[in-house]
Amino acid sequence: MFIRGLPLITAIVPFLGINIAYWIGVEYGNLPSCNPYLDGCTSISATGRYPPGDRLFRAVMLPHSAWLVLTWYFAAHWLRSVKPGTRADKTILISGVVGAIALIIYISYLASNDPFYEIMRRYGIYFYFLGTAIAQMGLTLSLQRSPLQRAMFWVIVTPFGLGLLNFAQKAVLSPLNNFENRIEWISTMLMQVWFVLLYLVWRRSRIDILVRAD
Repeated sequence: MFIRGLPLITAIVPFLGINIAYWIGVEYGNLPSCNPYLDGCTSISATGRYPPGDRLFRAVMLPHSAWLVLTWYFAAHWLRSVKPGTRADKTILISGVVGAIALIIYISYLASNDPFYEIMRRYGIYFYFLGTAIAQMGLTLSLQRSPLQRAMFWVIVTPFGLGLLNFAQKAVLSPLNNFENRIEWISTMLMQVWFVLLYLVWRRSRIDILVRAD
């Protein structure tokens, strides 16, 4: 069913889009060639700043915002059906939608160097990661204990740990190192892996949507 496949679309499409946009940037000489997950030679933002890769980046990431909203909307309804009386559904939906809107703001101001736009871009990406992470954590903690639930938990906890490590390394290492870029690439990948795990949970629960009219 289409609804059941939403998390898979939400996971795979942006992952492919970002990595292909990076490859295009390398081919056109706009970005350095490396394994960004290991070397951190460039940021994810850079993949969306140079043509023609920036067109693919926007063509993928803007619809991704809509997929996120749909995914969180149905996730909240699904959680209420499997766990009646839960209060986490509203937090999940609001946090997820805030993250999706923040992503739109980030993409909209990505190519501008104006100081105001840079602030909007920076806060956009921060709120995207924060909103999405809160929604993911809220849904994960609401699930019954299982191997999939534990995998989802560690997948979403790891970026938090990497973020704390990034703050620590800034105090002792040169700001010119690429550690923050590595964290950005790895954390983004893990957030997409979480949606793959959500797809497996939904497939196991046989989620279905019923539309009824009196």
